[in-house]
Amino acid sequence: MASITQDMKYRLSLIKYAKRFGVTKAAIKYHHNRQYIYRWLRRYDGSIESLRERSRRPHSHKRQHTSLELKLISDMGRRNPHAGLVVFWIKLRQKGYSRSITGLYRVLIRQSLMPKKLRILNIFLSLMNRCSILVRRFINILPLMNSLDFIM
Repeated sequence: MASITQDMKYRLSLIKYAKRFGVTKAAIKYHHNRQYIYRWLRRYDGSIESLRERSRRPHSHKRQHTSLELKLISDMGRRNPHAGLVVFWIKLRQKGYSRSITGLYRVLIRQSLMPKKLRILNIFLSLMNRCSILVRRFINILPLMNSLDFIM
């Protein structure tokens, strides 16, 4: 990322103005609060690269899948390419996997181990489940609607 963005140039001009005329005047001119300007003044070390936006992505997560779990998933995925999600999860549980099925699903999606057909099938099944709930609700309302037709 060696390119200098417009935002970086804007922040550089803001910092130069703040150093020359003060933070309050820079805040008024550039329509930012003083805290914003102080933050960039603190980060500025003389190079324009220091004005680049930093990543907000966390470095790690305490409940992240371990490398052993990821290796187990990829090895089992190679050995059982046609197993469904639940069957695959049960086989992993027998090998010592202790996470939830949704956690497994997310890992499979992230590592592209779940074929696209299965992803589409899972989406289709969840939509069908939602539709069946709506149909059941409609069936429960149907006798009520018939009684209203009788009144009218």
